[in-house]
Amino acid sequence: MSSLKSIKAPIKNEIKEFEQVFKNSMRSNVPLLNIVTNYILKTKGKQIRPIFVFLSAKLHGAITQSTYNAATLVELMHTATLVHDDVVDESYQRRGFFSINALWKNKISVLIGDYLLSKGLLLAVHNKEFDTLQIISDAVREMAEGELLQMEKARKLKTTEEVYFEIIRKKTATLLAACTAAGTKSVNADEKTVEKMRLFGEYVGIAFQIKDDLFDYQSDNKTGKPSGNDIQEKKMTLPLIYSLNKSNGNIRRSIKKIISKHNNDSKKVQEIIDFVQNSGGIQYAEEKMKEYQTLALNILKEFPENQARESLFELVDFVIERKK
Repeated sequence: MSSLKSIKAPIKNEIKEFEQVFKNSMRSNVPLLNIVTNYILKTKGKQIRPIFVFLSAKLHGAITQSTYNAATLVELMHTATLVHDDVVDESYQRRGFFSINALWKNKISVLIGDYLLSKGLLLAVHNKEFDTLQIISDAVREMAEGELLQMEKARKLKTTEEVYFEIIRKKTATLLAACTAAGTKSVNADEKTVEKMRLFGEYVGIAFQIKDDLFDYQSDNKTGKPSGNDIQEKKMTLPLIYSLNKSNGNIRRSIKKIISKHNNDSKKVQEIIDFVQNSGGIQYAEEKMKEYQTLALNILKEFPENQARESLFELVDFVIERKK
């Protein structure tokens, strides 16, 4: 598997410049805001989404100021949703660091998220990036809908495979689709190309989320045991949905009872993990993940070869073959 450094090679200079642009985009006259946003910058992730924006742009033309605006808007919106997610999930760690709400409590976290959202909106309006604003605002709306749909279904434990794919399309895939669409749009590509690239991003996002859901049932690198976090949160993901559909009524009722009543009992959670592992749920989910990976790569093959296209091939493999 390629390293992120080699994947970024065609856009190395642009990413370096983007990091400064992104840092500047969060500045404020309020000292507390700057303290928190500096902490966010120090604990930032791999910036996969801006990389998708820049590579999608470079695949179809020369990177423009609009590309920088699109990448910055995406990262501001994404960061805002992560800050809010940690409040909603009562999560006190992110990427191995304390989350914002762990250090500054919920009130400040919610306001920081609101501030980042407003900075993104203002960036788009000031630069008249209305097409990009539409693409990314639609994605943020769908992300909220996807999370709420998942919460609603978790209460009833009635998620079907069809509903599962709708949830992950909205809560995860839609933002990656926005990255690839906005990046392509920023170099004035035609609408047909923008839509193809949006679909490419959506397929990658679906495969990415299936991979994420598989981690719950596979051994963790540190502990050597599956985490079972989704089970504890009563999330019905693809490996479990498939396994339940294959099982008889008695087993199905028994498993759902554990999820409903004993989801914090580690031994009971392990029973569900064993059930999924023995029912072919992991293999089925991996096959579905590969299907979406193939769909994404087939779209890329429609475009002429260049360095950006090669890096996008490698980036798809990177996000899907990752170990965590």
